[in-house]
Amino acid sequence: MADICPKCGLPKELCVCDVLDKETSKRIRVYKEKKKFRRYMTIVEGLDGEEMERTAKELKRLLACGGTYKNGMIELQGDHINEAKKALIGMGYPETSIDLT
Repeated sequence: MADICPKCGLPKELCVCDVLDKETSKRIRVYKEKKKFRRYMTIVEGLDGEEMERTAKELKRLLACGGTYKNGMIELQGDHINEAKKALIGMGYPETSIDLT
């Protein structure tokens, strides 16, 4: 017997919880800050919980950079604003919910 998702009640193979979470997510804000020694850091805000952890790992892998996630934000080393937006769209986040500043 197939495992049942506790959130949506569908079998794990047909579960759509991740897709629905991404579609109904809040506004995602992507911007850069200048840090020590005139180096830039790209910040992604608007994600929470386990979704933030998975997204941070995937962004670091796709952008080939270091980074961390803490205090409700993902910090990526370097200036990756446009690349981060493309990567987020590729991960299934709607383009209309991503703001670049």
